[in-house]
Amino acid sequence: MADKSFFIDTTRCTACRGCQIACKQWNSLPAEKTNNWGSFQNPADLSHNTYKLVRFSEMVSGGRLKWCFFPDQCRHCLDPPCKDAAEAYVEGAVLVDPATGAVIYTDKTRELSGEAFKEIKAACPYDIPRRDDSKGLIAKCTMCFDRVQNGLLPACVKACCTGALNFGDRSAMLSAAKKRVEELKAKGYAKAQILDADSVRAIFLVIDDPKSYHPFAIAQGEVASRRRLALPRLFDRNPGMIAG
Repeated sequence: MADKSFFIDTTRCTACRGCQIACKQWNSLPAEKTNNWGSFQNPADLSHNTYKLVRFSEMVSGGRLKWCFFPDQCRHCLDPPCKDAAEAYVEGAVLVDPATGAVIYTDKTRELSGEAFKEIKAACPYDIPRRDDSKGLIAKCTMCFDRVQNGLLPACVKACCTGALNFGDRSAMLSAAKKRVEELKAKGYAKAQILDADSVRAIFLVIDDPKSYHPFAIAQGEVASRRRLALPRLFDRNPGMIAG
């Protein structure tokens, strides 16, 4: 069951937001108060109560209006920088599920507030972690690892009726993504590409400039330098690691 990945084909997304609703239902997340802020995208951003958000990007291309839909979520990095940042403060606050590869935030994130949370959020190259100040927990997509461990698809994938969201063994998802890129390029979509596939478990396919979909569609920030900043604190807390 290990080494799972999502394959998210944005060309098949119709922005029905079934995935967004299914995520809330499975995780018992409350609805959020929204308002008209000039976009069909609601809520306006991810939060500790919204792990999955279909982002809407409206643009004009070739004199025609075009929508770009992006079902945003945690990428479940193969080497998660948020875990590195958290470990500098609290051991076990962020774990990687050995059965799926899911990056999981535990109850120990209650101990990560103020500067600690700022560093964890800044370490994420996709701007994902959100904190519930009332509960003190940091929250995000869990890959529905509880469902997956019981042979079920993640709730968002199960709800997708167009084939935009796919989930399975990583090798199969990578193969499907690469095949789809070849199909799209053969149809004239020269910019078709998969994003950051060598470092994440949520593999997005787009047919336009990635930033046309979302500023954080591809990794942003200096992840390596943030890790270097975190390491001295990690060694201070565990001096025996230096000798090893």
